[in-house]
Amino acid sequence: MVHTKTMADVLRLEAKALERAAALLEKSGNVQVEKLAALFQELLNTESALIFCGVGKSGIIAQKCAATFTSLGLPSFYLHPTEALHGDLGRVRKSDAIVLLSKSGTTEEVLKLLPFLTTKKENRIGLIGAASSPIGEQCGIVFDCSVEKEACINNQAPTTSSTVALAMGDAMAVLLESLTGLSREGFAVNHPGGILGKSLRMKVRDLMIKASSCPVLTPDQTLQEVILLMTKYPVSGCAIVEDGKFLGIVVEGDIRRTFTRENLGLKTLVQDIMNNKPVVISPDNLAFEALELMESKTRSLQLLPVIDDGKFLGFIRLHELLKEGFSLKS
Repeated sequence: MVHTKTMADVLRLEAKALERAAALLEKSGNVQVEKLAALFQELLNTESALIFCGVGKSGIIAQKCAATFTSLGLPSFYLHPTEALHGDLGRVRKSDAIVLLSKSGTTEEVLKLLPFLTTKKENRIGLIGAASSPIGEQCGIVFDCSVEKEACINNQAPTTSSTVALAMGDAMAVLLESLTGLSREGFAVNHPGGILGKSLRMKVRDLMIKASSCPVLTPDQTLQEVILLMTKYPVSGCAIVEDGKFLGIVVEGDIRRTFTRENLGLKTLVQDIMNNKPVVISPDNLAFEALELMESKTRSLQLLPVIDDGKFLGFIRLHELLKEGFSLKS
């Protein structure tokens, strides 16, 4: 119980610090926020970058912030102040903006870098725990990231302060989103490998099994031929096509049900057992929409025929969707 309280107290302390930071921003930060919004617009218009700089724990927060802005479509990277003095300043252009992170506002490595920055003061943003500090005075935009106490028992290790700095970086990022009107689809452009990117970009045609690798028969062929062809092409279904037009499907369940009925057997014609009104999907539908069709029905579907203008193009199976990481729960 004592250990639980220790951890819970940290969460409450950091939550309180975030509430305090929000209150400080609302009380006196309106001018700073408007300057930031204008700067974001300038960076977008000139295709310039937003650079983050800090050392120690502040450097780690800076790296995370840079990654967030990059994912939102604004070029961004982390600049280590010491490495900058040994050549990495070549990455910085005059039109870029730089965010300086420092709890004390007196970080030695950052102070050494300042005289050599080509970015104008208006393009420098401070996320600082002491707004009236040497670093703060060199920034045109300053956000108060001060904290009353670190969550660390000895009030030393950056805990509450790094949380506030990270949250302020997130607040800046969401401001950028609101200015650009970034949509889910736009976000997915920079996340093609993630499940969000896949759900918004991957089409049925990208995952379907093409018709050339699927069993395809005509309605006047027999159940025996269905079984033989589905054994050769084990995709769990057989498309029924005549004169180039898709008519229906036969799936493994149809075969099993056939053998439970009297007077039906291997010589039964496909037209007598096929499903002539199956759920189908277009190749241009999102793959995620195929998953919704399969799993939202009262009877679970394992595959869907892919149809375009009445023509059978192939099957998309639940197996491929799950293998790609798709899930209605994600």
